[in-house]
Amino acid sequence: MKKKTKCYSGIGGQAVLEGIMMKNGSKYSVAVRRQDGSIALDVHEYEGILKGNIFTKIPFIRGVIAFIDSLVLGMRALNYSAEFFAEEEDAGESGFDKAMNKIFGKYAEKVLSTFAVILAVALALGVFVFLPYFVTGLFREYIRNSSFMAIIEGVLRIVIFVLYIVLISQMKDIKRVFMYHGAEHKCINCVEHGRPLTVTDVMRSSRFHKRCGTSFLLFVMLISVILFFFITTTNPFLRMLYRILLIPVVAGISYEILRLAGRSNNIFLNIISAPGLWLQRLTTKEPDETMAEVAIAAVEAVFDWKKYLNETFGYEIDESWLKDEDPSMEEEDDLSFITEEIHTEEIAQTLDESDPNK
Repeated sequence: MKKKTKCYSGIGGQAVLEGIMMKNGSKYSVAVRRQDGSIALDVHEYEGILKGNIFTKIPFIRGVIAFIDSLVLGMRALNYSAEFFAEEEDAGESGFDKAMNKIFGKYAEKVLSTFAVILAVALALGVFVFLPYFVTGLFREYIRNSSFMAIIEGVLRIVIFVLYIVLISQMKDIKRVFMYHGAEHKCINCVEHGRPLTVTDVMRSSRFHKRCGTSFLLFVMLISVILFFFITTTNPFLRMLYRILLIPVVAGISYEILRLAGRSNNIFLNIISAPGLWLQRLTTKEPDETMAEVAIAAVEAVFDWKKYLNETFGYEIDESWLKDEDPSMEEEDDLSFITEEIHTEEIAQTLDESDPNK
């Protein structure tokens, strides 16, 4: 049978508390598993902070805009999912909420979301930009070579980033978020490899994806090492100012690389994507079937996967596709997919995967 290759679908997502956000174009959905076992689904339009402005189409600039949009949309999705798990005694409106509503009225939620995004960016700058710079500065009198110091600073930044992920991954709630992160990737990989969006096919898809935000952040770390290397001024204030000013440039370059890697199986792009895929071993975990169901609900709310499979792979989906497969056939498929996942993780050649129904 004809070998199927991975095709770009345009959908992306994010894990939230006991759920998943999926976005396709300007439409996004948030699916959350309620405490009673049912799935809550919220669907909205989000056109971005510039709403289709020409700057959203200019390479490198569009990456900065997309990054800001992802922060805003991600915060909205997190806030929505958190509402389902508030303590019963806190279910009513708090004094702080009342004060915000009194001051800002209907804009209170937007003000809070904006403040949360600004706070998140400030914390990220403090931990991943300022901290490595000042720690490296402690050795400045012993190491006179500024270029070597820039490399040490970059390595320290990456180490802090990885340690941060390792530490938060030990938290019980974060572990479940990482499991939903895995379900999000599996769902996208399922349709992009030409498989019907069923729990069985989602569960045997790979939990690693080249367009992941984890890969984006790692690209940011690596590219910042290269760009900061060329800051030669000895003035401490200017050195820090240049680092801050270069952050949009770093984000823009990282976005373009990630975007290109997510749409191509070029061997060079696969190689530079490998570190990000390896890091996803920490930020994604194997989900259970209930999490796959949530992911499917989020995808189906914004994406017609049957139409996609028809137009991209030439499949006419009928009910027989959605039935459980023969156990012996499923076992053969699973063994085939394990080989493919190892192939994906190691980035030996390409990310092509074999037909699961052969």
